[in-house]
Amino acid sequence: MNIEEQHRLSTRLKNACVGIAGVGGLGSNAAISLIRAGVGSLVLVDHDTVEESNLNRQYYFTDQIGIKKVVALKENILRINPLASLDIHCEKLKPGAMTSYFKDVDVIIEALDNAIVKIQFIEEVLEMLPEKIIIAASGVAGYGHSDRICTRRVGNLFVCYDENARSSDEDVLMAPKVCLMANWQANLALEVLLGEK
Repeated sequence: MNIEEQHRLSTRLKNACVGIAGVGGLGSNAAISLIRAGVGSLVLVDHDTVEESNLNRQYYFTDQIGIKKVVALKENILRINPLASLDIHCEKLKPGAMTSYFKDVDVIIEALDNAIVKIQFIEEVLEMLPEKIIIAASGVAGYGHSDRICTRRVGNLFVCYDENARSSDEDVLMAPKVCLMANWQANLALEVLLGEK
């Protein structure tokens, strides 16, 4: 890739904005990867606080326990890129108003824990923001079997998933697979932002 092409891609990413619903294992790791890749702006929405049990798979540190996740993640991102534009919302997504934070983003990453809220969010985005690409993930529990992960597209919805994974109630959540799925989402977002999807 020549210098002009690199500059074009870098500029496009710097001017891009990605919205992330939920900044736990998927969302926090996807956010870090997008910032490291050069994405200039993120909208982060989550109501939760950092707990010790999160540290085995989420991008937080021991001295951030008890801090709101969006606040802690903002701190971590600004250590990587002090010029990043971060719009954080310490809010619980409520049915009927879930899309209000994401109207001006280029791509939305769904990274929610609760299966019911996850479905509600996806359906609401597809209905209320039909022009937006949304990237969801499913089947993040367990370890190994990386070859089972794949992507399915239905209209503007991309789902990266392992259809044979057990639920997080039945299996462990561990950093390797959670981060793999988070980076899969981030990589799909880059493809969309750079015009490859």
